[in-house]
Amino acid sequence: MLRTTAMLTLATLATGAYADAHSTTLKWARAGDSLTLDPHAQNEGPTHTLAHQIYEPLIIRDVTGEFEPALATDWAPSESDPNVWTFNLREGVKFSDGADFTAEDVVFSFERAKSETSAMKELLTSIVEIRAVDDYTVEFVTDGPNPILPANFTNLFMMDKDWAEANDVVSVQDIANGETTFAATNANGTGPYTVASREPDVKTVLEANPDYWGVGEFPLGYTTIEYTPIQNAATRVAALLSGEVDFIQDVPVQDLGRVGETGGLVVKTAPQNRVIFLGMNMGADDIERDNVDGANPFADVNVRRAMNLAINRDAIRQVVMRGQSQPAGMIAPPFVNGWTEELDAVQPQDVEAAKALMAEAGYGDGFTVQMDCPNDRYVNDEAICQAVAGMLGQIGITINLNAQSKALHFPLIQNGTTDLYLLGWGVPTYDSEYVFNFLVHSKEGDRGSWNPTGFSNADVDAKIVSLSSETDLDARNATIGEIWNVVQDEQLYLPLHHQVLNWGMTESVGTEVSPEDDPKFKHFSVN
Repeated sequence: MLRTTAMLTLATLATGAYADAHSTTLKWARAGDSLTLDPHAQNEGPTHTLAHQIYEPLIIRDVTGEFEPALATDWAPSESDPNVWTFNLREGVKFSDGADFTAEDVVFSFERAKSETSAMKELLTSIVEIRAVDDYTVEFVTDGPNPILPANFTNLFMMDKDWAEANDVVSVQDIANGETTFAATNANGTGPYTVASREPDVKTVLEANPDYWGVGEFPLGYTTIEYTPIQNAATRVAALLSGEVDFIQDVPVQDLGRVGETGGLVVKTAPQNRVIFLGMNMGADDIERDNVDGANPFADVNVRRAMNLAINRDAIRQVVMRGQSQPAGMIAPPFVNGWTEELDAVQPQDVEAAKALMAEAGYGDGFTVQMDCPNDRYVNDEAICQAVAGMLGQIGITINLNAQSKALHFPLIQNGTTDLYLLGWGVPTYDSEYVFNFLVHSKEGDRGSWNPTGFSNADVDAKIVSLSSETDLDARNATIGEIWNVVQDEQLYLPLHHQVLNWGMTESVGTEVSPEDDPKFKHFSVN
């Protein structure tokens, strides 16, 4: 039986409390804040990043993308039943309020994450039963052998069942409809830090959890984390240059040289496991935020293909991103199983061909439509939208740009109240099934929660569902290829680029860049 064991042991790292020689504070900033403390309410990078400091999943990924044990010490398919995965839990772990972590909490957390208002349910669609064998053994029963099940667990955080019941947060916060709950503003996890104070969009202070099970196993270089969202790029850089903060995740591309050439500071760069793209409401008979009465321009594939041809991705890379992006032809990054160079090939801008397609679709005179865009989530997100708006204008599509905070932008997508929008998508499972479950499958049941396009294809849906139980990897990959061919042929999305990460920090901060853009501060050391 194949087992995965811990990479770090008590024998290889010093024992003792956090930074027992002295207290250390890391002042951390990024463009936007976590959207909630409820660990199952929002599937969004900055939200997960804060959660990783407070809560823990059964498995995490290290900075190389490899699995690392967290609350599970090992896991494997059952030798007697191919539909069962067995996870052995770490013993002696406590929640920050002192309660013991047991299999009962795992069963509760996964059932909670499978519920209707959870943003994580697409990851768990193949699971039909979760059972506690004993206090430290959990079995996951799937509706067919699922060879990649553990890959779905790396951002699936464990909650204390008794705490959730006592504080009336058994149900997941309905963040898309503006609900606020006790779990959205309070936390009780097993992680290396606890929440000392939180003022959303202003400042969050985390303090070391003295009873953390990983003391002695991880560097744990910092006793206090001060997290300050700084939306304005210039202000964020100024804070790093002045010493007001020690670490920023998103160095503006125009300031990379300035930061890197400043004494005492370093910039670390790596490709990110994320694609930036545009989505369109192609399923409605008519759309609300355009000037075309009784019709939907996006319903015509020629319009979607014309828009794709109108976008000059290399110009975005050179001018907007200052070389810090890789033009994309598909909505999966190269990290992901199912990505190919052929699918990711970028069509060069061809305005005349795009105009011909617009005319063929009956929109030779163009139309006007609203584009929704975040201004505090992705690198240069609003500037990207402005550039795309200008390019679409060349083929007669006039854009009314609506740029706003991600807290207002994401509900438009989740509730299907946007007609044209910018989105970025990371793939923590490193497999195309994740993309398909959220973005391609019909928006129904436990799938398609981030697919407001109106695209619905029963044959594609069936193929997506089949991926979770296909053990013949060659056959599975063939099905993945078939699904991608439909996505590309239908021009379901307009890929823009694969994002590049630039972390800026003082020389004293010891870390490498994670392709998931999710620093886990227990791994940070003080140089």
